[in-house]
Amino acid sequence: MKTMSMLGGASIAALTVAALMPTAVIAQAAHVPATQTPGSPTHTDPAPAQTAVVPADSTVTAGDPAAVTAPQSAEDQVADNPADIVVTGFRKSLDAALSVKRQSVSAVDAIVAEDIAKFPDQNLAESLQRIPGISIQRDAGEGRAITVRGLGAQFTRVRVNGLETVATSTDGASANRDRAFDFNVFASELFNSIVVHKTAEASLDEGSLGAVVDLNTGNPLGGKTGLTVVGSAVATYNDLSKNTRPRLAGLISYKSPDGRFGAAVSAAYQKTDNLELGNNTVRWAQARFDSVNGTPCFFNSATGTTRVQNTGGTYRSSSACDQAALSFHPRIPRYGEVFHGRERLGLTGSVQFEPSDSTKLSVDALYSRFTEKREEKWGEVLLRSNERSIDVVNPVYDSNNNMISATLNDAWVRTEHYLRQSKTEFYQVGGSWDQDVGDRFRFTLMGGVSQSDASIPVETTFVFDDRDAQNYSYDYTDSRHPKLTFGTSVTDPANFQLAEIRDRPSATVNKFRTAQLRTEWDVVPDAFQLKTGAVWRRFEFDTKGYTRDTVVCPTRTTAGPDAVLGTITCTPSSVFGANAVYGFPAGNLGELFTLGNAGQPSGTTTQFLIPNIDAAAKYTNLYSRPLAVDAGNIRNVVEEVTGGYLQADVKGDILSLRYAANAGVRYVHTSQTSTGLNNGVAVTVDRSYDDWLPALNVALFPTEKVIVRGAVSKVITRPTLGNLTPGGSVDGFNYRISFGNPQLDPFRATSYDLAAEYYFAPQSIFSVAIFKKTVDSFPVSVTQTGTYASTGLPLSIIPPSSPAASNPEGQLWTINSITNGTGADLKGLEVSLQSTFRFLPGFLKNFGVLANATFIGSNATYTQSGPAVVPGGGLVNVSRTETLYGLSKRAYNGTLYYEDSRFSARGSISYRGPYIDGSSGTGNVFEGYNSTINVDASLRYRVTSWAEVSLEGTNLTDTYRDRYTDLDANRNYEYNHFGRTILAGVRFKM
Repeated sequence: MKTMSMLGGASIAALTVAALMPTAVIAQAAHVPATQTPGSPTHTDPAPAQTAVVPADSTVTAGDPAAVTAPQSAEDQVADNPADIVVTGFRKSLDAALSVKRQSVSAVDAIVAEDIAKFPDQNLAESLQRIPGISIQRDAGEGRAITVRGLGAQFTRVRVNGLETVATSTDGASANRDRAFDFNVFASELFNSIVVHKTAEASLDEGSLGAVVDLNTGNPLGGKTGLTVVGSAVATYNDLSKNTRPRLAGLISYKSPDGRFGAAVSAAYQKTDNLELGNNTVRWAQARFDSVNGTPCFFNSATGTTRVQNTGGTYRSSSACDQAALSFHPRIPRYGEVFHGRERLGLTGSVQFEPSDSTKLSVDALYSRFTEKREEKWGEVLLRSNERSIDVVNPVYDSNNNMISATLNDAWVRTEHYLRQSKTEFYQVGGSWDQDVGDRFRFTLMGGVSQSDASIPVETTFVFDDRDAQNYSYDYTDSRHPKLTFGTSVTDPANFQLAEIRDRPSATVNKFRTAQLRTEWDVVPDAFQLKTGAVWRRFEFDTKGYTRDTVVCPTRTTAGPDAVLGTITCTPSSVFGANAVYGFPAGNLGELFTLGNAGQPSGTTTQFLIPNIDAAAKYTNLYSRPLAVDAGNIRNVVEEVTGGYLQADVKGDILSLRYAANAGVRYVHTSQTSTGLNNGVAVTVDRSYDDWLPALNVALFPTEKVIVRGAVSKVITRPTLGNLTPGGSVDGFNYRISFGNPQLDPFRATSYDLAAEYYFAPQSIFSVAIFKKTVDSFPVSVTQTGTYASTGLPLSIIPPSSPAASNPEGQLWTINSITNGTGADLKGLEVSLQSTFRFLPGFLKNFGVLANATFIGSNATYTQSGPAVVPGGGLVNVSRTETLYGLSKRAYNGTLYYEDSRFSARGSISYRGPYIDGSSGTGNVFEGYNSTINVDASLRYRVTSWAEVSLEGTNLTDTYRDRYTDLDANRNYEYNHFGRTILAGVRFKM
C-alpha cells in the first residue's frame, strides 16, 4: 500500500524499527525515494513491496504510516570493502535522523533508536537536549521538562504514537499541575524515535508556540521476518549515594513470513536510590530586628525610653537598625539532604495487520508507572517572620545590600523531616486504519485514549523548634558554600519541642480522548497534493488537594487535653513566658542525622536531631486527623476541541530552481469549562473561542546538497490550567474579588523561520536557522475595577449578609485576577554541525562530531515587587523588561564519537546558560538558575555478533544545580549536587 506521508501531521507513528532489533529493513518512503529530496523532478513512487536490507544492528526508518528512508550513504556505496569504512548502528541512526529532516518541507529534527538506546540517557528529556534549540530542566540530577527555542514546557505539545497527551509527575519540589509534559515518566528504551516539529503546518496539531514533539514506539512490520528477542541488563552506581541499582530492558517481536502480520512487546525497568546534598536559603528578605550590635530597635513609643523586647513596641529609626532592616538576609539558611528513591516500569505493545496491499490496521498500547519516595532532612534557622525577636551581632554587608554574615541570639533554630510518597501511572491505547482508495487517494482514521494519574497519598513534615537559641552564626562570604554554625546543641532532645506537623495529600488526573480523520489526494501526481482532515479531542484536567497542617498547641495557655491530638501536655518556652505554650517535648520522637558531602566549609555544623516521622506520626495521630480542603488546589478544566484543516502540498521547478511547499489553514473551536472553589462554593464557568491558523512552509533546492527553508504561521497555546480557575473569594462588604480568570484568551503568536542546510557528506550537515516569534499577549496579574457581571461568576457566591448580595452592581468592584497582558518578542539563531572524519587516514576516519549552538533574545515587560525603601515599609512595584521565563540566551551541545566494527565510544557535553524561572518574592526581582554544564560518556564493545558490553557515565563532573533569587544581586537560593552515575551493562540479540 501507499502509506501516507505525515511528517507534519497528527499521525506520525513509529519512524524506526525497535532500537534493539538485530536486522533492519527499510521500507521505501512513499513519494520520496532514498536518493532524492522533496520536489525532485525525477521523482517516482516505488513499487509497494520494494525494500532494502541494511547491515545488522542498524537503525532504520519505517513507514507506519509515515515511511521515511535513510539516504544512500557513501558507506552503502563501499559496502563491498568494509575495511575502508565500517557501517554500524550509530552512523546509520545519523543517516536516518538526517533523512527525516531532509525529506520534510517544514523544519524538523529527529533522534532515532540508536541515539536513544545507546546513549546513557535516563529518560527522554536527556535524549532531546542533543537537538539544536532544546534545553532541559533537571530535577534530582535528571531531565524532567524541555524548553524549545526559548519557550518553556507549557508551550510544547507532545504526541505519543500520533495522539496528543500529557504525562505529569509528582517529582521535584512540587507536583506538575499544568500542561507541561514530564519526560522523566518514561524510560528512553521504550521509544524508537523522537521527532521535533519546529514550524507549524495546517495538518499539524495546534496548541504549541514552541514545538510539537512526536514520541514513537514499536513497529513490528518494519522488522525482520520471524521471531526477534533482545534484552539488556545494566547496573547503575551513584558515587554520592554509593548504591547500585538495576536497569533492565527487553523486546520480543514477531513478523509473519508473508509480511502481513506483526506483533511486538517491550518492557523497561529501572530503580535508583540517589541523594541530593547542598544548602538552601528559601530566598532572602528584608525585616526589622530586635536589636543590632546592642542598639535596641523597638521601644514603648517612637520617643519613649523603655525598650520593648522580642515582640510588640514601636520601631525607632537608627543607622544600625535601618541598615539591617533594609539589607537582605537569608530567610531560612540551612544545609540538608534529599533522598530520591525512584522506580520506573514501562510496557509497550503493538499489533499490525495488512490484509492487502491497500489496507493496514495498527493498535498500539503504552503503560508507564513512575514512583518516588522523596525524603528531606534539614537543619536551619527560621528567620522568616521571626526577625522581631532576634538580636543581630557583628553584621557584615556587601555591595549588593546583603547581610552576608552575622551572629544571631534568640534565634528560632529548627530541624525538619519531610516525606513524600508519589506515583504516576500513565496509559495510552490507540489504533489506526490506513487505506488506499485507488492509486491517488488514501486516508487514515485513528483514535485513542490516554490518562495520567499523579497521586501523592503522603506528603508529611514534622518540625522541631528551639526558639531561644543563642550564638548562631552564618557566613555567606562564599555565597554558594556558606558556613552555618549552631551555637547551642542541636543534638540534645531537651533543647527541642515538636512544634509543627503537616500532611498535604493530593492527586492530579489528566485524560485525553481523540478521534482524527486524515486524507490525501494526489491531484497531480508528484506535483500537487491536497490534504484534508478533521479532529475531535477532549481533554480533562482534575486536581484535588487537602491539608492536615497545624501548629502544635498554637493558642493554648495551660497544659491539658487536646481534642485532636490526644491528651498530651505541652511545655512552655522561656522566650514567650511560662504560659505561651508552643509544642511537645521532643523526647524520644527524634533521630540523629549526619550531613554528608554537601559542599560545606570547615566549621559548619553537620549533625543535628530531626523528628522521626514514624514515631511523631504515631504520637500525634497525624494520619487520623480530618482532612481540610486546600481550596486553591481543588479545580477542574475540561476542553473539547473540534476542527479541521485544508492543506496543499506542491513541488516543481521555477526557472530551473526546484522547490517544495505546503500552505493551508487549520480551524479549531475550543469549548472550555473551568471549575474552582470560590468562598468554599464550587463555581463553574463556560466559554468558547475560535482560531483560524494559517501556515506556509517553503523549501528551495539550489543544489542537490543545499536546502533553503522558510516558514510563517499563526500558532496558539491554550492558557495555563492554574490561571483558568474561577476559584478565589468574593468580599461583598468591600466589593472586592480575588480569583483566577476562566475568560483568559490563549497565547497567540506569529512565527517566522528561515534556514539553510548543507548536506556536504554522508551523516553530515551544516545548518543555520534564524527564527522569530511575536507573541500577541500573555497573562499577567492585575488589579482593576469592573462590574460583577464582567467576571462571569455566579451571584450565588456573594455572601448573603453583605450589601452586594442585594445590589451586586451598586458600585464597581476591585478585581484582583489574571488578565491578557501586553505581548513579547523572541528571536534567535541556531547553528548546527554534524560530520564524520572519513577524510582522515587510518583509524581516525572512524571519528565523528555533532555540535550545535543556540542564541536567543526576547523582550517581555513584567511588574515585579521590588525592595522596600523604608524600614518595615511595603514592597515597591517595579517594571522590568527581561527575557521570557525559562529562556536561556545561549545553549551549546557537542558530541565526539568513534565507531568501528567492534568498539564505539562517545563523549558529550551540554551547556545551558542562565535563565529566569519566574517571579520571586520578599522584594527579590525574579528568580532562576545559573548556567550548567553536563558531561556524559559511553564505551561499548561487541564481544560476539549477538552480545556486547558497555560502560557509561552521566554527570561526570558532578555539576551543582545553582538556583538564584534576584536577577541583579544573584543571591543564593539553593546550591545542590547529585553525584556521578556509572552504568555497566550487557546487551544481547537473537
